[in-house]
Amino acid sequence: MAAEFIQLHQSNPDQRRIRQIVAELENGQVIILPTDTVYALVCTLDNRDGIDRICKLLGKKPGKANLSLLCRDLSDLSEYCRQIPNPVFKLMKHVLPGPFTFILNATNAVAKRFRSNKKTVGIRVPESEIVHAILSELNMPLVSSSIHSEDEILDYITDPEEIYQVWQHQVSMVIDGGAGSNIASTVLDCTENEAVIIREGMGMDRL
Repeated sequence: MAAEFIQLHQSNPDQRRIRQIVAELENGQVIILPTDTVYALVCTLDNRDGIDRICKLLGKKPGKANLSLLCRDLSDLSEYCRQIPNPVFKLMKHVLPGPFTFILNATNAVAKRFRSNKKTVGIRVPESEIVHAILSELNMPLVSSSIHSEDEILDYITDPEEIYQVWQHQVSMVIDGGAGSNIASTVLDCTENEAVIIREGMGMDRL
């Protein structure tokens, strides 16, 4: 069965539709939604089968896939990340929400959810009303991966209708929030005391 295609206004998403999307996620589904950068595959953090499915769709083993957590804010970081150095936390507070992925040392709980031995996790707080509305209703982070591999930034699909054509039989829902970017987030390695840029993307002017 083909995925449902739902259109939402990026700056003022329909709350009834948001609840419909959240119900789909709580039912264990994998969906595609827009972030403040590129479109992404997502499922809830407690959905182990969904995480495995995202990895399978990407053609990667769970230990090799670049998965991030989409978070509503920084309030629950201690549950997912080990102690964050003060300079890093100050930087996060300064630039988030925004198009940044912070690579942090993960807690054992995250490794168990991802069924891997990875010691790090990417943390994102997107500047997206759609994502924020979903996370506020869900009250749990989303596991996320852009729908192309990290070395194909120029090949990200930006048109949601084209995304639907490609992915309609592999996910249960595609959220149209308007044209996406073909530039991914800026990635910062924060596993030591200072943030080190490991991929330049959107938001470089904020650093």
